[in-house]
Amino acid sequence: MSYEQKMMAMKKMLKKAPTSTPKQTPIKPAVPHYCEAWQAAGLKAVYNDFGMCFVREQFYPHDTVHGNFMLGDLHQAIADLRAAGITHPLVPSADVMFFDTETTGLKGAGTQIFILGELHCEAEGFRLKQYIQADPANEAAMLFASTMWRGKEVVVTYNGKSFDWPQLTTRFTLHRAQLPKLEMREQLDLLHTARRLWREDVASMKLSAIEQHKLGFTRVDDIPGFLAPIIYADAVRSGNPTSLLKVLVHNEWDLLSLVTLYTHAIQLILQQQQESAKTYTNIGKWYGDLKAHNTSAQVLAQVTEHYAVADTYEAYYYLALQQKRAGEFAHARDSFLKALPQLNEVQRLNAHEHLAKLYEHQFMAVEAALAHCNAGLQLIASSTRLKDEARARRLFTWQKRKLRLTRKQSDKDDDIE
Repeated sequence: MSYEQKMMAMKKMLKKAPTSTPKQTPIKPAVPHYCEAWQAAGLKAVYNDFGMCFVREQFYPHDTVHGNFMLGDLHQAIADLRAAGITHPLVPSADVMFFDTETTGLKGAGTQIFILGELHCEAEGFRLKQYIQADPANEAAMLFASTMWRGKEVVVTYNGKSFDWPQLTTRFTLHRAQLPKLEMREQLDLLHTARRLWREDVASMKLSAIEQHKLGFTRVDDIPGFLAPIIYADAVRSGNPTSLLKVLVHNEWDLLSLVTLYTHAIQLILQQQQESAKTYTNIGKWYGDLKAHNTSAQVLAQVTEHYAVADTYEAYYYLALQQKRAGEFAHARDSFLKALPQLNEVQRLNAHEHLAKLYEHQFMAVEAALAHCNAGLQLIASSTRLKDEARARRLFTWQKRKLRLTRKQSDKDDDIE
């Protein structure tokens, strides 16, 4: 057979090859020796084609209180948010469910999920299902038992976009020869929401800190997260689930707090709750970043009207930006001037720049514009945060403005003479 004939024969064989790899027939791992002990502790054994896992299930009626909130408040909050007709990241496009994991590590292909927690909304309340990996050999069974690969709800997490969901994706990928594909789901990560709401108002963005300072919930006898992998490994080795049950409670509190955090966040952006001036200033800025300029201005104006002057300087700053954008130049000038004394360096420099432009172009007050230009130059020269190259660029730009204003002032003086 010639070389060409061999090549043609190989091409025909390739065309006949299957286009996809069939799912492998799973080999079920052995049932752990401690199965009965874990069941006696209240964990249900669930079996499927890939082995087994344990499930802990709880139901919470709508009137269940967690911290300062009833869990059922969430439904009214979402209804109010949708009725408001605003475009905001907190508006879910579908029903929501809450998701949180406990893992054997923080990164790497060797990190496994040993507790996969889901909290689903039902007609009469909320249902918690925690899927517990029976042992590392039964990982595929736990993943398959969960609803994460077949659900359609919006997934609500705390740092889930960066951690929990990527971990879940990795585990499904490693078992792709057996498990169904994990489809991407719409996600709402409340860590980003907490940062938006309470930036510079809460020292720590850990969920336990947010619970204590903003949600009215304090954990008692909680298991520190870093101990959870050690406790799980010990439970598998010894067969004693006593300490593992405490990790399950830790995960349960995480999920319940996601419900109340979501509720509180919605109530805040709808201005249905009392909070600090800083929080509502952050909300006003958030609306501005979302291009909801009218709403942003309304929220910020209310901060300046209802809170102590010492707490409103940043609200005046962001309000001034909205007022200038809307062509309310006199109001913008006044707001910038009220904000100036207590702004940080970056904001102060921006305020001087805006004021210099307003005085030059809108009020034709060259002398006042020059005063703010000089103040900006002094700020740049004395800055400890600017690197030499950035300082040089800014000085060049501001000196050009000063030269133009100086010429205008000179021309004005000549006209007077």
